[in-house]
Amino acid sequence: MDPDPRYLEMAARIGLGQSVRIARLFEMLADSAQADLLLALPADVPAAAGKLGREPEAVQRMMDDLFIKGLVFPSKKTDPPTWRMSRNLVQFHDATILWPQAPQEFLDLWREFMDQEWYAIAKTMSADVTKPFTRIIPVGVAIEARTSILDFDSVAKMIEKARSLAVTKCTCRLSMHNCDRPLEVCLQVDGAADYNLARGTGRAISVQEAMDILREAEEAGLVHVTINRHEGNNFICNCCPCCCQTMPVLIEGGIRVVDPSRFVAVVEAEECTACGTCLERCYFSAISLGEQEGATAMVDPQRCMGCGLCLITCPGEALSLEEARRPSFIPGAA
Repeated sequence: MDPDPRYLEMAARIGLGQSVRIARLFEMLADSAQADLLLALPADVPAAAGKLGREPEAVQRMMDDLFIKGLVFPSKKTDPPTWRMSRNLVQFHDATILWPQAPQEFLDLWREFMDQEWYAIAKTMSADVTKPFTRIIPVGVAIEARTSILDFDSVAKMIEKARSLAVTKCTCRLSMHNCDRPLEVCLQVDGAADYNLARGTGRAISVQEAMDILREAEEAGLVHVTINRHEGNNFICNCCPCCCQTMPVLIEGGIRVVDPSRFVAVVEAEECTACGTCLERCYFSAISLGEQEGATAMVDPQRCMGCGLCLITCPGEALSLEEARRPSFIPGAA
């Protein structure tokens, strides 16, 4: 049976009106009355109540429920707050999968959507934008003093400058469960932290706890990813190569839905023992070993994403990162 047209309209509002699976996800989240409310947005509660012919108290209760489910977002620029639906697929994905009462069939439907539809959507999205929405940041130990290290290149600086910090479960591994890498490792910063704490989908953490989580993620082979702009970084995801929205389509299909960092790995030949450990840590096939006797590891700068994971386990400390792109590579940077 086809979904109710109202849920198809909601899917269309986030650019996926052709996806029956997305419409069904909306249907699992919102009952008939809540569907009418969602389609009445953006609006504040009194205005929405007037549109629907309902009491403001009843509309507020529905709004509170939809907020917990990740379907509505308040703007406190107005008084009373103006509420709106998800702006796009990424926001819909990341917010709703953290719904505390999400049943397994809901998460399974998300997995089905990602398996069956996401690749083609990502390909279209990458062709329609000049810069990806996210970018990789190097591991915390990766950047040598000789490089031009700026605050937006450093996970540590992002954490140290934060007003508010929280950690949530990784929405991708929560729904895809293709690996057993750490789950509670997605760091939320400032406004994103406030949002997740208000919903009960995250827990407050200290700067030291955040640093410990970053180190745990690096040791587990997770790639740091943040929003692709030079300031206002409101999350640091820690991504695996098999569950993440961005990594599999990049690794398997070359679809650039995530930018590299400003750095590339380089090999100090005299320190390299050609042990091959770095090959296992590189998801992007950027490192190879020469076949001739005495050959060392070699890095293809065109394939290297500058994540720095190869540095973590190099027994000879033969790898480092060097600056390969100007600060202006980051949108908004001078």
